Amino acid sequence: MSLILHIDTAIDTASICLSDNEQVLFSAQNTQTRESAGWLQPAIQSMLQQGGISLQQLQAVSVSAGPGSYTGLRVGMASAKGLCYALNIPLLTVDTLQSLAGGALRQVGDTVALLCPMIDARRMEVFTAIYDRELQEVLAPTNLIVEPSSLDKWLDQHTVYFFGNGSNKVKDVLQHAHAQFIEVHSSATHLVPLAYQQWMQQQFAPLAYAEPKYVKGFYSPQPR
Repeated sequence: MSLILHIDTAIDTASICLSDNEQVLFSAQNTQTRESAGWLQPAIQSMLQQGGISLQQLQAVSVSAGPGSYTGLRVGMASAKGLCYALNIPLLTVDTLQSLAGGALRQVGDTVALLCPMIDARRMEVFTAIYDRELQEVLAPTNLIVEPSSLDKWLDQHTVYFFGNGSNKVKDVLQHAHAQFIEVHSSATHLVPLAYQQWMQQQFAPLAYAEPKYVKGFYSPQPR
């Protein structure tokens, strides 16, 4: 048995879940944006009480490590590291784009199709990557300004499924015949298989040095 708490605050809403091995036991989601910090700790406490599980029974914490919202990533990482430090248990960091791709697998029956999660990075820019059905990287995570021919290298050879909160704004740009769009929303439950794999392989993040995967630098306009 491996009781793992999973935290996802990387994108627009926050969610948590508790798993035993790869089985999701309990989950909770906050649909209100920009309220992750205030919601997270009480939600964890409530979920554990619901399951009759104490914090001391947790064996690891996994967190969606980015890319995504700068504030959301910091909230999730700080909470996960704090719990791991206090409980002396391992930290598991899961790539947000890869976990989204994992969440899309059940909707995609095409065995040779590629998976392209997209996270809104403002204007026409997205955080994106491309994965095969084994969730192996075909295109490493990057920030991309989407233009009509940006992904033709892959679209010319494969059907590519696009999803995530950044995909809607590029529908009118990517008019390629092989481009397909599906709905996949962020959820801590998507972290479970990837985190469990890390747990089994003892691929633990260094607690003192783990940080979010921002992909691009933080920009803050100068106050007037």
